[in-house]
Amino acid sequence: MPNLKASPHLHALILLFIAMISMQSSGALAKILFDQFPVLTISAMRLLLGSLILAVIFKIWQADFKHVKWKAIISYGIALAGMNALFYLSISRIPLGIAVAFEFIGPLSVALFHARQRFDFIWVGLAILGLILLFPFQQASVHLDPIGIAFALGAGACWALYIIAGQKPSGVSGNHTVCLGMFVGMLCLMPIALFLGMPLSVFEPSNLIYFIALAILASALPFSLEMIALRNLSALSFGTLMSLEPAIAALSGFIFLHEQLLWTQWLALATIISASIGCTVTTQQAKKALEKELQK
Repeated sequence: MPNLKASPHLHALILLFIAMISMQSSGALAKILFDQFPVLTISAMRLLLGSLILAVIFKIWQADFKHVKWKAIISYGIALAGMNALFYLSISRIPLGIAVAFEFIGPLSVALFHARQRFDFIWVGLAILGLILLFPFQQASVHLDPIGIAFALGAGACWALYIIAGQKPSGVSGNHTVCLGMFVGMLCLMPIALFLGMPLSVFEPSNLIYFIALAILASALPFSLEMIALRNLSALSFGTLMSLEPAIAALSGFIFLHEQLLWTQWLALATIISASIGCTVTTQQAKKALEKELQK
């Protein structure tokens, strides 16, 4: 029996998996709101309410603001705002599965950059193969909006910056970093949303409850869990393990939106999960080998 108390890496994996399920399951709720509100209004409200919820839960007033490294917080918040807004703009123009596949180029690039051992390239290669199989080629004959693709690629670039910025020391706890970063992201998006015309109906109780649910599922819960997980995962492990995102997105679309998967996409799920498991196993073995060397 593995000793769970002595395995912070395993705890990080569990938290990251919960974060991904929460994030991708919120997609169905976001699509409902797309029919009623502008995309940037939804993104701004998501970050506003998410930051307020986290401020209360993690008692932001107890943070030591004298030691806050605002450069790290601002870069994290900008990456967060760009990742959220651009992804929502992309799925308003192209199918969810295709958008996630394009977006994932960002974290996959981080994984490739940090690849060092032979097995690292094998697992990243498997993840790439899985993404290729996940792409619905039979639907590619349908015109894909190039602007939507550009938004998805931009979201992927912001995702890569989010991973890097999340690992930089911010001077405060990870929870306070997420809270401050989301608030910075909201400050970036809210003026644009207001300029483009944010309807006052977003604050009606019947609508506000949907935004609160979206803020919890798509921002407050997953971002805080990811921040905690980043403490015990390397950039390579995090980037490769995030390959589960498009797989979970495809499953969420099948369960909640009744989107049918091609047989190649089911094969993609198995390939991506294999890459994730392989990356986890070899990373753990490398850590154990290093610990043994240090003990000698």
